[in-house]
Amino acid sequence: MSWEAVIGLEVHVQLAADSKIFSGASTRFGSEPNSQASLVDLGMPGTLPVLNEKVLDMALLFGLAIDAEVTGHSVFARKNYFYPDLPKGYQTSQFDHPVVGKGHLRIVLDDGTEKTLGITRAHLEEDAGKSLHEGFGGMTGIDLNRAGTPLLEIVSEPDMRSGTEAVAYLKKLHSIVRYLGISDGNMAEGSMRCDANVSVRRSGETAFGHRTEIKNVNSFRFVDKAINHEIERQIDVLEDGGRIEQETRLYDADKNETRSMRTKEEADDYRYFPCPDLLPVRVTDDDLQRLRADMPELPDSKRARFVHDYELSAYDAHVLVAERAVAEYFEATVSAAGGEAKLSANWITSELLGMLNREELSIEHARITPQQLGTIIRRIQDGTISSKIAKQVFEAVWNDEGDPDTVIEQQGLKQMSDSGELEAIVEQVLADNAEQVEAYKAAEPKKRKKMFGFFVGQVMKATGGKANPQQANALIEQKLEQ
Repeated sequence: MSWEAVIGLEVHVQLAADSKIFSGASTRFGSEPNSQASLVDLGMPGTLPVLNEKVLDMALLFGLAIDAEVTGHSVFARKNYFYPDLPKGYQTSQFDHPVVGKGHLRIVLDDGTEKTLGITRAHLEEDAGKSLHEGFGGMTGIDLNRAGTPLLEIVSEPDMRSGTEAVAYLKKLHSIVRYLGISDGNMAEGSMRCDANVSVRRSGETAFGHRTEIKNVNSFRFVDKAINHEIERQIDVLEDGGRIEQETRLYDADKNETRSMRTKEEADDYRYFPCPDLLPVRVTDDDLQRLRADMPELPDSKRARFVHDYELSAYDAHVLVAERAVAEYFEATVSAAGGEAKLSANWITSELLGMLNREELSIEHARITPQQLGTIIRRIQDGTISSKIAKQVFEAVWNDEGDPDTVIEQQGLKQMSDSGELEAIVEQVLADNAEQVEAYKAAEPKKRKKMFGFFVGQVMKATGGKANPQQANALIEQKLEQ
C-alpha cells in the first residue's frame, strides 16, 4: 500500500517594529551582543511589560488578510520552560485566546493546481535570546538582543501533503507579510523561521500518525528537502516494523538528514497560565475598520487584476505578484513602455529576474530602472532595434554604460531598415549560397522551413544582427520564389 504524508507548519514571523513587543529596546539586527536587552526584556524585579500597539495592529492586519476570525478579546499567557537564552524562565505568548483565529489562504503550485489551506491561529509572542556555540572553547555564549523581539506565530492546519505544498504555503505567507509591510521576511536573518510537523499514514486512512517536529528550517529549499527526507525516514521505519516517536528533530543541511533533538513537549508541559502583568486586549470594530482602510492590494487581488486588465496568463501574473516590489516594477515598466504589458511581463520574468537570480540581487537592487526597460521595449516596438539586439542593450544598461538610447546610438545598434540596402545584402547572400538555394527549391515544403532559417542566419550574420527580421524574412522569401 502507498503512504500519504500529513504536514502542518508553525511559522514565526518577526514583526517590523522598531522596538520590542513589551519594551522600548531596539530590534535592530546586527548590533553588538547584549547591547539591546532592557530590564523589561530580562524580567528584572519591579519592571512591568507594556504592549507595543504597533505590533498589535500588525497582527490584526494579517488576520484581515487571511480572512480570519479576529476576536475582540485576546489574552497573553506565560509559557514556562527553562533554556539558557530565556532569561525570565518563561516566554510571554498567547494560548487559549489568540489575537487571530481560524483563517485560510490559497496556494498555486507550479503546475497551476490551486489548493486552499487552513490556518488554525496566529498569536503574538516574544522571542528568546540566541545561543552561540562557535568561538567559546567548548562553552556557549548567550546573546539576549533578540529577547523580547515581537513575533507572530502562524499555525497551519495539517492540510499539506508534500514538501512542494509546504513550500508554496510558506512562499505565500512570505508574500503576504511583505505586501502588508509587517515583516521583511528575511529568513537568513531569522525574520521568518519555520517548524514543520510531519507524519505519515497509509493512503485512505483518516487517523493521523505520530508526528515529529523539524525545528527552525531557514530557507524555502531546505524546508522542501527536510520534509521530504523526514517523510522517507518515517516510511522506512514503519515498513521495517518500527514505531515513530513523537519528538523534535533538527535538519542537517550538509548531510540532508534529520536527527533527534528531544522528546516533543505537549501544552501541559509548559504550564500555561494568564500573564498577571498584562491586561486582556480588546479590539473594537472601529479598530478593524481603521486597519481595513489601510490595507494594500494583496497578491490574490493583484493577480486577478493583472489577468483582467493586462490580459496576462495566470502563470505570468502569479510570478509577477509574488513580490510586491516586482509587481510595482512591472506596472511602472508598462507605463514607460506605452502600455506594452505582455512584452513587459516577458522581459521582467525572463531577462530581469534571470539577471537578478544570477547575481543574487533583490528587485530593489536592480541596475536597470522600469523607465529604462520601458524605453528598450518601445525601441523594439518602433523598429529601432530587434529583440536580439535589445538583449545587448539591456546588458549594457545593466553594466552602467548609459541609458538605452545612448547605448543604441553610441554602439551603432539601430536596426537596418533601409529596404534597398537590405535587399542588396539578401541578393548577395543568395548568390554566395547558390547550392543551398537550389536544394531549397527542390525540397519538399515540410523541409523548407528548416532550410529557410539558414538564409535568415546568413543575412543576420552579414548585417551584424542589425537587419529588421520581418523585412529580411519577407525579402528572402520573395527572392527564393523567383
